[in-house]
Order: sequence, then structure tokens, then C-alpha cells
Amino acid sequence: MQALRFALRNLWRDLKSGELSVLLLALLVAVLSLTAVGFFTGRISQGVRLQAAEVLAADLRLEAPAPIPQRYFDEAQARGLRSARVLSFPTAIFSGDLSQLAALNAVTANYPLRGHLRIADAPFGTPRSTDQIPGRGEVWIDARIIAQLKLELGAMLRIGEASFRVTEVLDYRPDQGTGFVNLAPAALLNYEDIAATQLIQPGSRATYAALFAGSPAAVAAFREYLSQTKAPGERLRDVEESSRQLNSAIDRASRFLNLASLASVLLAAVAVVMGARRYAARHIDAVALMKCMGAAQSFVLAISIIELTLLALFAVAIGTALGFLAQSGLVVLLRSLIPNELPAASLAPLPIALVTVLAMLIGFALPPLLQLKNTPPARVLRKTVSAPPLRYGVSYLLALAALFAILWSMVRDTELVLSVLAGVLAVGGVLTLAGFGLVRLTSRLRGGVGVAWRYGLANVSRRGTGSVVQIVAFGLGLMVLLLLAVVRGDLLADWRRSLPNDVPNNFLVNIRPEQRQALQDFLTAHGFGAPQMYPMVRARITAINGEPPQSLKLRGDSGRGFAEREQNLTWSANMMEDNQLVAGRWWTAADAGKHLVSISSEYAEGLHLELGDKLSFDVAGEPLTVQVASIRKIRWDSFRPNFFLVFPPGLLDGAAGTYMTSLYLTPAQRPALADLVRQFPTISVFDVDAILKQIRDIMDRASLAVQYVFLFTLAAGIVVLLAAVQSTRDERRYESAMLRTLGASRGTVLQGVAAEFSALGFLSGTLAAFGATAIGWILAERLFSLEFTLDPKVWVAGLLCGTVLVGLSGTLATRSVINTPPIVTLRDE
Repeated sequence: MQALRFALRNLWRDLKSGELSVLLLALLVAVLSLTAVGFFTGRISQGVRLQAAEVLAADLRLEAPAPIPQRYFDEAQARGLRSARVLSFPTAIFSGDLSQLAALNAVTANYPLRGHLRIADAPFGTPRSTDQIPGRGEVWIDARIIAQLKLELGAMLRIGEASFRVTEVLDYRPDQGTGFVNLAPAALLNYEDIAATQLIQPGSRATYAALFAGSPAAVAAFREYLSQTKAPGERLRDVEESSRQLNSAIDRASRFLNLASLASVLLAAVAVVMGARRYAARHIDAVALMKCMGAAQSFVLAISIIELTLLALFAVAIGTALGFLAQSGLVVLLRSLIPNELPAASLAPLPIALVTVLAMLIGFALPPLLQLKNTPPARVLRKTVSAPPLRYGVSYLLALAALFAILWSMVRDTELVLSVLAGVLAVGGVLTLAGFGLVRLTSRLRGGVGVAWRYGLANVSRRGTGSVVQIVAFGLGLMVLLLLAVVRGDLLADWRRSLPNDVPNNFLVNIRPEQRQALQDFLTAHGFGAPQMYPMVRARITAINGEPPQSLKLRGDSGRGFAEREQNLTWSANMMEDNQLVAGRWWTAADAGKHLVSISSEYAEGLHLELGDKLSFDVAGEPLTVQVASIRKIRWDSFRPNFFLVFPPGLLDGAAGTYMTSLYLTPAQRPALADLVRQFPTISVFDVDAILKQIRDIMDRASLAVQYVFLFTLAAGIVVLLAAVQSTRDERRYESAMLRTLGASRGTVLQGVAAEFSALGFLSGTLAAFGATAIGWILAERLFSLEFTLDPKVWVAGLLCGTVLVGLSGTLATRSVINTPPIVTLRDE
């Protein structure tokens, strides 16, 4: 109790005197950054997930070849979830003597639970959104059916044993899919009309789907319920596996946001180190006096720990309130840029902020205080006596462990944390070596320069370790700011360039070999260019290393899906441009016809495959066994044709198959699709414009959030500069007083300080530019799968910010010290 009372009085005294100003400011910036970013990006993330759920038209989708049991819908209603039913199957649609194969979809009134249907008044016309579904006796049909059957709105169609009136052109369904399966043109019916068609009979091939949507917590609990109770033939799908393109974009957006958050915490950690170092240095005399009065080491340590704990609680309380206000203000300011209403903020950032602040204090502030408690009482009589240093590098181990724990708890991305942390440590090591080099160099150069520069360089040399610490702090601060200010923009620009405006937005599939030339002539005549055509063959895997896939213990729906469903195979002499080889080698011309296969990383992970494994397939009734030659990482968000399985030329050339291609169509070119469908009725056209829009929206939101986070990173950088300058404030106060007593003018002293900080800033800025470029390259190549472009602005900004910003801020921050009358300073000493 005595230690608590003493700690409270000491904390209040330190707060009033400004002793804890830098440390408290660093903690406040860290908490403000964490909570504001956590609140805002959490809401953005939930909004993006809701948007991505449009691919399923729901949050959860349960599919089965038989009717979905009613108990699932009853359970969903009891849990407060919304639900809908969908029945899909292929059938023929008749208009007089003409017919067209269509993918018939019957839906209930609540469909879709996520997203909106889009309809038009004319084939390939301007679409509009609607919350309605077809009424009884009505059908909405794809523009390709209208073009093929030469229909007009209001015409009657026969589906099974019932007749329906065409009332709208169906332009888009949220769950129309992103794969190349069941791509026949769609027709939409009211679920209640299915019985009248008499098309569903025992043994009919149809897919029943149950759609569920609700709050994230309720959906997560219901997903667990379905996973445990669903039958073997029922497949559960959620947002995570609904679209590889969308998931890839969401994953990359999350990494950008995590990178921005890491930068703020790293800078705050550096500021905490500097603040705690100065706090310990200023309290060493007080501790020595306390020990002279009989205070034990445990009492001194208890006071320090209580002060840190109270400081952490205070920083979390104030910082969280400011963080919530900051994210609320941002949402109001940017309401026009956020098209959908965001979900309410979650309280999840609160415990993360508290744990982060405690870990930061324990890892970075406690080591100097552990050293402080060992201060010998003899220091009261002799100022040269100081506390012995900690042994075995305990402080460094605590700091590194705390930093890794903080960063990993924030992003839970080991590769990202290790990449950034390794880069920061490497740059910190280089800065340390460069700092010692500068200290040695300045001791030799100061004789050949003017008075002000001689004094400034002498300060660098005289302080030695203190100058090195400042160089490391300045360099790390500038590096993180450069990384987020310049390299961040380059990474986001590269991401946007990976999805240009003319990226393919239409896929043509089911192209027969004899149609290739005629289709190519058609595309050329209409100004669509000459897109590459990829061969496709359907096949099913029958064995892995001689064992049936059903006998293997495969985890997750993706692995079972690869083992149970047919896959599209292709062959190519060259690797697709959006593929990156991660293992093995690509084949050469000499490998043509060899029994080899290149698999995607998803296929390898789902089926637990490695290089050299043998895979057996059933290709159109013919057995085929191949060896895994390479594994590829595919950028699915490029929206170019990509395949899980690619074979060398000459192996499958004789297999009966089809071709596919992709092309970009402007809105003015879309009506030409009607002519294409009429001339090539067997070719299916797959429009992905809606998915492209979703991914571009994700890019916009990610860019917006990263720009916001940069404001907090900038604030953290300013605190680092302030902490680095403050670390030598007391020494400069005494030196200035002595120099002015010996006759130096205030202007000469101030110029010397400017020279000192300019030299430190020049070196720090140059090395910071190197570090930001190196880490940016690693992040682009290894984590974001982007092509990194060297930006000269990084070097210009590094030199200018280092020399001018550090020099100017250091000079201005120490000006009040230099202006202090020498008599006041010498009397205090």
C-alpha cells in the first residue's frame, strides 16, 4: 500500500513536470492508431465481407442434390437468420419450334439475401437493380436466350408443361458464379411455379440450395452447427471459398492495412524506447537518494511497475476515446466515398490496445527501469557512479519478444511480421554501424570546417553512443515514414495496374475446335482483337500415388472438392503470365508429350501434394497418369484464364475438348454479343463485370483506409523525432550554458546544433531510403506478388527529410534550451 501511495504521488508529480510527456505521448499515439485503425478497418472489413457475400447471394450457402431438410430453416429462424431457397437445373426452353438450353433457377421471395438482381428492358441494354423476383407465371431470361430465340418482351415461352411470359431481361444474379461450370444462359422463375412445370421428378439432376444471412456472430455459430449436422452429400459454402478472385483481393487489401498498422506501432515502440531511456536518466539521482534513505530494490522496482501500469491504463482510456472519435469523424467526412452503410464498430480493438501497451512498456520501458533500481547510493556523492548494465542482453530479448508479440497479435500474418521485423532489425544494425562510423569520421573532419560546424561535429563525436542512438531512432523513423508515404503509394499503384481498365470482362467457353477460326474472324471483324484461345478437357482424378483419393484423409471442403469434382485441364508450352513458379521447373520443348503436370498451390495444399507425386486421371474414359513437375502460385485477381492443372503440349492434343478465351468489351461493344450468340449458339458468354466492380471497390476502400492510417503513422514519426531530440536535452542545456559563459554567442551555439542535427539527419535519411526501398521490394515480390518499380522520389524524400526535417526540428526543439540564461542552468547544476 505504501508503494502504491508513493507511486501515485510520483506519477502525478512526473505528469505535472512533463517528465513523462514523451512516453505518454508515444503510448497515446500507439493506442490512438491501434483503436482508430481497428475500429475503422474493422468496419471496412465487415463491409467488404458483406459485399463479397454477394457472390453467394448470402453469408452461407448449403447445396445438395436433394431437397434441403426443413430443420435447417427452422434452426436458422430460431437463431435470427434470414433464409431463402434456390433450385437450379438445366432444361430446354421452347418458343414455337425453336428451343434453347438454359440454366433454370427458381427462387423464393427473399432472394437474394446479399446483393441485388439486375434487369434490363432490352437485350444487352443498360441494367438496373431490383429487389423483386419474377411473379407467378413470369420468367426473366438471359439476353442470349432472347437473341437465340428471336424474342421480345411479353412473348410466351414453354418450360416443361407450363407457359410463362417474358417480362424482363435478366442481366445479373449475385450467385451466377465465377467458375466455368453450368454456364448456359440463365432463366429465373418463381419457386412456386416449379411444380407446374413438372420437370422435377425422381432421379432428376438438380441442385437445391439453402441461403442464410445475418449478423457475423450468428452466421459463425450457425456455420459450426451446419458443419456438424449436414449430411455427406451436402456442401457448405461461405464467403471464404465463394470466389478466388474476391478472396485474393480481400487478402491483399488486408495485408496493405496490416502493413500500415505495423508502421504506426513500430514508430511508437521506438518513441517509447527513447522516452523511457530519458525518464530513467533523469530519475537516477532520485533513486540514489531514496536508497540512501533506506529504500530497498524491491520497493524501487514496485514503484516503477505501478507507475507503468497506471500509465498504460490512462493511455488506453484516453487513446481509445480519441480513436473512436477519430474513426467516427472519418466515416462522416468520407460518407460520399463509402457507397454502403458500414456495420457498427466492434469493441475488439480494446483488449488488443491494452495488451499492446502493456507489452510495449514491459519490453521497451521496463529494461531501463530494471537498470535504474540497481543505482548505487554512492551516486549521491559522486555523479560519475551509475547503475551497472543488465547482463546477458535481457533488455534486448525483452524488447524483441515484445515487438514480435505485438506485431503478430495485430495481423496474425507470420510472413508479413517476420519480413518487416527482419528488415527493421537489419536497417537498425546498418544504422548502428554507420553511426559509429560517423562518430569516428567527425573526430577527424572537425578541424577543417568553420566554428559552427566544428562545434556541431564535435558534439556528434563527443556524445558517441548517444549520437548512435539518435541516428538509429531518426533512421528507423524516417524509413518507416518513407515506406508508408512513398513505397505505399507505389505498391497500391502496382496493385491497381494489375487490374487495368481493359482487363478481360467477358469469357467465351465451350468453343469447339472447328469453330476457332470462324470465331477469330468474327472477333477481328468487330474490333475485339485476336485473344489467345486455351484448350480445355474435363477430367476427374482417380488416384494419388496409386491410392484412391477417397481413402486419403483430406481436410477442408476444398481438398474434398478437388477429389470429388471434375476439373478443367489445359496444356501450354509457356507458363501463364499471372503464374509464379514456387517449386519445380517449367518444361522445355524436349518435354513435349511427357507425362508431366504443373499444379496450382491451392491444388497442392488441398490434396497434400509434393513434387514427384503421381496423379491418375480419367480423361474422357481414358486413364492418364502423370508426375507433378512444378507448383505455381496463381494471381486469381488478374481475371485472365488460369487453371489448376496444366500439361505439356503433345500429351492431351488428341483428347476431345473445347477451347476458351477472354476479351474486354466496352459498354458500346456489348450489343455485338447478340450477333455472336446468334452466329455461335453453342458458345457460352460469361460476363464478370460485376465481380470486377467488386474488386475495384475493395481496392478503393483499402487505399482509403491506408491513407487514413498514414495520418497516425505521421504522428508517431513526429513523436519519434521529438523523443530523439529530447534524449540529449539536459546535456545540451549544460553545454550551452558553459559555452555562453566562455564567450560563445547564442547564434554560434544554435548554428552548431543545426550542423549536428543536419549531419545526423543526412546519414539517417540516406540509409532510411535504402531500407525503405529494400523492404518495399521484399514486400512487393514476396507478399503482394507485384512487380516493384524503383522510385527516385524515395531517395529525394529521404535526403530532404533527413537533412532538412531532422535538422530543422532538432534546432527548433533545442532553441528553448539554448535561450535559457547560463546563470539559471549553472545554479541548478
